[in-house]
Amino acid sequence: MAEHHSQGRDEAGDETPADFAATVERLEQLVERLESGELSLEGSLAAFEQGVSLTRDAQRRLDEAELRVRTLTEGEAGGVDLAPFAAPPAEDDGER
Repeated sequence: MAEHHSQGRDEAGDETPADFAATVERLEQLVERLESGELSLEGSLAAFEQGVSLTRDAQRRLDEAELRVRTLTEGEAGGVDLAPFAAPPAEDDGER
């Protein structure tokens, strides 16, 4: 069964994306609009406010994900077994 998330509304009354990837995509679109210079001052302020709201939503989602990971990695003795994520091995651009 697919997980369904309802969309909410942000502080500006716009739809809040249902997932993290959609939130990031919407932020990228806002940045492009702001960088284009095509928006009026009022439009730029509204886009900036929406961006701040989306950033807060993205940070909340990341915090919740971190909490879930910590919960899942809790050790049997009740302590948390934290281990840093290993970086992928670096590939040489030279000869192999």
